[in-house]
Formats: sequence, C-alpha cells, structure tokens
Amino acid sequence: MARALIIDDEKMVCDSIAAVLKGMGHAPVCACDRDQGLAKARAEGFEVVFLDVRLPDGSGLEILRELQGLPSSPEVIIITGFGDPDGAELAIKNGAWDYLEKPLSVREITLAFSRALQYAEEKKRASSSVHLKRKGIVGESAPISSCLDVVARAAGSDANVLIAGETGTGKELFAWAVHHNSKRANRNFVVVDCAALPETLVESVLFGHRKGAYTGADHSQEGLVKQADGGTLFLDEVGELPLAMQRSFLRVLQERRFRSVGEKQEVRSDFRLVAATNRDLEKMVKEGQFREDLLHRLRTLVINLPPLRDIPEDLEELVLFYVRKLCDKYRITIKGIAPGFMDVVRAYEWPGNTRELIQALERAIIAAQDDVTLFAQHLPHHIRISVARASVGRQTGRRTGPKSLDRGAGSPGDLPGLQEIREAAIAEAEKQYLIDLLALTGRDMRQACAISGLSRSRLYSLLKQYGVSRSR
Repeated sequence: MARALIIDDEKMVCDSIAAVLKGMGHAPVCACDRDQGLAKARAEGFEVVFLDVRLPDGSGLEILRELQGLPSSPEVIIITGFGDPDGAELAIKNGAWDYLEKPLSVREITLAFSRALQYAEEKKRASSSVHLKRKGIVGESAPISSCLDVVARAAGSDANVLIAGETGTGKELFAWAVHHNSKRANRNFVVVDCAALPETLVESVLFGHRKGAYTGADHSQEGLVKQADGGTLFLDEVGELPLAMQRSFLRVLQERRFRSVGEKQEVRSDFRLVAATNRDLEKMVKEGQFREDLLHRLRTLVINLPPLRDIPEDLEELVLFYVRKLCDKYRITIKGIAPGFMDVVRAYEWPGNTRELIQALERAIIAAQDDVTLFAQHLPHHIRISVARASVGRQTGRRTGPKSLDRGAGSPGDLPGLQEIREAAIAEAEKQYLIDLLALTGRDMRQACAISGLSRSRLYSLLKQYGVSRSR
C-alpha cells in the first residue's frame, strides 16, 4: 500500500482521485491549498503527490521543487483544468512525473499513479544499491539529486548521455561522474572541446591521420575517437561541432567504425559517448544548425543541470567546500566565514554559476590575506555593487510603493522627483553601510578606512552627516 497526497481546491476532484486510489488499495490524503498541502507533505511521507496548478494561495508549480526535496522524495503529477502548454513544459522541466488535464478519467488517474509509483520504487531500489562516486559534485537539493539519479541509471549501461546546462554549472564534473561510476572507469576519459576544434582539422583531430595524408602531416597520429576505445569520449560543447562534421560523426555513433584521414581501412573504437552543451539544440535543429538525427542519438539519457540561482539551498555547502579546497591549494589555514559574507553570496544572482562562485571565493581569499575570517568586503566589487544596487531598488520600492497606492490619480504633484528618490535611497544605503562598517571593525577607524577606501577626514564627515556615532 502506498501513500498519496492530493492537493486541489475542488472537493469533487479530490474525492474522485481519492476514490480511485482507495479502490486500488492505497491510502490517499487530501489538502485544499498550498500551505495545507505542504504542511501535510512535511509531516508525513508520500510516494506520489497530485498537485493542482491553480490553488487559492498561489501556483502549485511554485512548491513543486520543495515537495520533491522532502525526505520521501515523492513523484509529482500536475493536474489542472486549464489548457496551458507552457505550464506543462515548465512542470516536466522541473521534474514533474506527468501533467494531466481536467476532467480526469479513471484510466488516466490509474495509469499515471501506477507508473509514477513503479518509477519511485525502482528509483529507491537503485539508489540504495548504487553508491555513487561524486567527487567535486556538491549539494543535496532536489534538482542536484535528480541529476545524480540519472548518473546512477547511466552507471549500469553504455547509453549515450547528454548533459545540458548554462556555462559554469559543472557539466564536465557530471561527465566525469558518469565515467567513474561505469564499468569503463579504469579506461580513458577523452575530452573533445568542440568549440576549440579547428574546422580544417576536425577529421584529423577526431579520427587521426596517416603520415603524408595532407601538407604538414609529418607523422601518423591516432585520433581522439580511437584514444577513447574501451573508455568514454566526452564531446564538450557539442553544439559547436561543425555541421559538415555532424553527419560523419553520426555514422561513427551508429557503427563505432571510422576511417583515419589518408587510410583505406576502417578501424573500430568501442567508446561510451557523453556530450555536453550550453545551447538549445532543439532550437538549433529548427534553424538548420544541428542535425535532428544526431540529437536523437545523443540524448538517450539527459541530465539537465540547474543554474546556481535555482539551488540556493546548496550555496552554503558549496562555499564551505570550495573555501576549504582553495585554502588547501594556497596552503593556508582554513578561513572562517562571516554571516554578512553569506548574505551577499545568497543575494547575488551568479550569472556565471559555480565557476563564477569559485573565482569569487578565490579572489576573496587572496584579498583577505592574513585575516582569519572572510567578510563581505573581501568579495569582488562588482558582486557587492550588484547586490547593493538591487537592495537599494527594493528599499526604494518598499518606501514609495504604499504611498503611490494611496495617492489619488488626480494628485500627480505629490509624487517626488526621480532625483529625490535616488538621493534618498543612496543616503539610506550609505548610512546602513557606515553602521555595518563600524560594527565589523569594532569602531577601529584605521581598519574602517582600509576596508571602505575612504580617507579618515571623509569617513568622519560622513559619520557626522548621517548621525552615526563613533563611540559604542
């Protein structure tokens, strides 16, 4: 008997789904809104959740990831009474098991639930039997766990794997994980950077060449495809593979045979393919920039890596991991982390993802020098400026928003000028900065000047201007 949670504000829908599940011998529980549903999901373990999109207190899609991140890791089936293809795509991309549209038939409910339950049980068995080597992969959030589930499934097969994600999300780390958890772990892991392949030498680099095959070929050279024989071939940034080369590589994928440049005989290479891209390959297919048949071959298994902004729950663990690693690299004592440092890290968007985070931490550690603690002031200026500007925007909105709502449409003269709003926001931000600066330095003026970059006279002037006391 499995436990299922139904989150829907329509009592008739809840009762209907519950009746079907009870008839199948399972134990359903109903909730009428998001808050009640989340409370029940946190309190009890469910294998499957039926989740309505439009609920009285918001969209069900907004709690999808939180539900998936619960200890029971339930499979979520989205249900809605509104035709919404974009919502369906968003649900599937965020890991929903299925997307059903009202009115639901008994057959639809039965099939969706049975398949989701079977998948959940097999996933649980697989995760308990496979101990993944995940060197360098940090995080326990639902999106990262979902990616690791695919790595676990890949471990038991030679299926092609496509890893998709923004720049800096760790695609090569996951490619390594696929290789090291497979039966090929003791053989070569060969990296091909498709973006760096010279178009005139692509065939030679991939397939090798015979001495004298072309001008400058002074000796025979084994290609990267052959070097991966018995191991894993990793095509990084596969979207950059020249169109003319895609057809040739498709045949190699199908036959595992190829001919080196200048040779007459074909040779075999038993490689496992892992490819990665930060581009939308489906869009490239529509634009005629990527072969559709090659795309189908590449994505037998797909790992969609989340951007850093979508996994804030992993940020602290990532920071601690890389601070330890970087301190070890520079052979210095591991530095502590001030709360203000993490506040800035959490507030920043990280467009460059984990790669940008690592670079920022390295610069912070270098800037800190002999300091035993990392403070926000050690982070790169562009990060602090970005967070400060966003913070000023929020403060301005909080201050002016309610007044503008109370103001009648016929009283435009009451609205302050933009310059006035800007100056007030800057003044508020500067005052708060000075308060934080003195608290951080223990009111040591020399240290405060060093951190802020202000002269002593300018610092004193600002403290007087904003009424910030230098004494405790």
